[in-house]
Amino acid sequence: MMEILQTIWSSLTTENVELTNIICIPLAFVEGFFTMLIFTTLLNIKATNKSKALYVIFISIFGTISRLIIPTPYNAFINFLVMFLGIMFILRTNFFKAILCLILPFIIIAILESIFAKIYYSIFHIDYVIATNIPLHRLAISFIIYSMEFLIYLLLKYCKLNFVKFDIFNTKNKYLLIINTILGIILIATQIYIIYFYASVLPFYIVFLNLIGLIAYISFNLYTLITVSKLETTSTNLEEAQLYNKTLEILQDNTRAFRHDFANILQGMVGYMDNNDMEGLKKYYSQLVEDIQHSNNLTTLSPKVVNNPAIYNVLATKYHKADSLGIKIHLEAFLDMNELQMKIYEFTRVLGILMDNAIEAASECEEKIINVTFRKDTRKHMQLLIIENTYKNKDINTEKIYEKGYSTKEGNTGLGLWEIRQILKKNNNLNLFTTKNDKFFSQQFEIFY
Repeated sequence: MMEILQTIWSSLTTENVELTNIICIPLAFVEGFFTMLIFTTLLNIKATNKSKALYVIFISIFGTISRLIIPTPYNAFINFLVMFLGIMFILRTNFFKAILCLILPFIIIAILESIFAKIYYSIFHIDYVIATNIPLHRLAISFIIYSMEFLIYLLLKYCKLNFVKFDIFNTKNKYLLIINTILGIILIATQIYIIYFYASVLPFYIVFLNLIGLIAYISFNLYTLITVSKLETTSTNLEEAQLYNKTLEILQDNTRAFRHDFANILQGMVGYMDNNDMEGLKKYYSQLVEDIQHSNNLTTLSPKVVNNPAIYNVLATKYHKADSLGIKIHLEAFLDMNELQMKIYEFTRVLGILMDNAIEAASECEEKIINVTFRKDTRKHMQLLIIENTYKNKDINTEKIYEKGYSTKEGNTGLGLWEIRQILKKNNNLNLFTTKNDKFFSQQFEIFY
C-alpha cells in the first residue's frame, strides 16, 4: 500500500505530461463553465440551459483537442475564434456581445493569473513551464483561479452588476467599441504570452507594472463604455418620454371633451329611450364605445404596460402615424415585453414591418381598422404578437408576399416580409402564421419558449 501511495505521490509531484493531459480534460469543462457564468452574467445574456450546456461541452472538447495538437500559446488564438463562433451561434448573441464575451472573462483570468500564479510560483520557487506539467501544481493553481472566478461570479450576481444592452448603441459608438475590443484582444494576447513564457523570469516589479497598465486600460474602457451606455439610455428615455407626452396630451384632450359633452351624451340617450327607439340607441351606444375604446387604447399605450423602451418607441410611433391617417387601432397588451424569448432588436424589426404593412393596407379601405394584441399562450408555450387589419386586395397571395422583391404597389422594394423570413430562418423558435378572411388580413407572430 505504501508503495502504491508513494507511486501516486511521485506521479503527482514530478513532471508527468500524460497525467497532466488527462487532468486537463475535466479542468477544461470547469473553466468553460465558470467563464460562461461570468460573461452571461456580465452581459445579461438570456440563453436556455440547454444552449449553455451545449456551448460548454463544445468549447471544452475543442479546447482539449486543440491543446493536444496545436503548440501553446498558438492554440489560444484558435480557441478564441472557436469560442467567438460558439457564443454567436450557440448562445445566439450579436457580434458586439460575442466580442465582449471573449475579452471580459479573459481579462479577468489574465489579471488573476498575473497575481496568483506569480505569487504561487514565487512561494514554491518553480518555473512556470515546469509547473504546468506537474499535476499537483497544475491542479492547485487551477483550483485557485477557478475559485476566484466563482467568487467574482457570485459578486456579480449578488450586486446585480451587468452592462446595459448594446443594441441601443448607434453606429458610430459600435465602431468605437469594435476598435477598443480589438486593442483589448491584442493586449490580452500579449499578456497571456508574457505570463506563459516569462512569469517566472521577469522581476516582480515588471509584472506588477504590466498588471497596473492592464488594470488602467480596463478601467478607462469600462468607464467610457458605461458613460456611453448611460448617454444612449438617456437619449432613448427622452424619445420615449416625448412620445408618451404626446399620448398623454391626446388622452387629456379626449377626456376633457368627453367630460364637457357628458350631459349632451346622456340627453341623446334619453331621447332614444323616450321614443323607445332601441335600434337607434344601440347605434348611438356603439359610436360612443368607439370613442371610449380610443381613450382605452391610449391608456394601454403606456411605458408601464408596453414596458420595453425599444418596443414602446416603435409601437407609439406607428400608433400616431396610423391615427393621423384616420385608422382606428385597438391595442391589447397582456405580456411582459422584457420576457420575450428572442432578441429585442429583431422583434422591433418584425413589429415595425408588420405595422407598416398593416397601416398601408388599412389606409386604402373605407373602414380603417387595425387590431394589435400581445399575449401568451401557456398551453402551447408561446408568446404571440397578432396584428389584424382591414384590406382592399382580397386576391392577395399569402405565400408569394414573402418572396424577395414582391410588392402589390409600384415603387415598393418588397423586402419587408422577406426580411422577416430571414429572421425566422436564423431562429428555430419563431414562426409567422398568415391568414385572411372577408374582413381582416391577419399576421400571427409566434415565439416558442
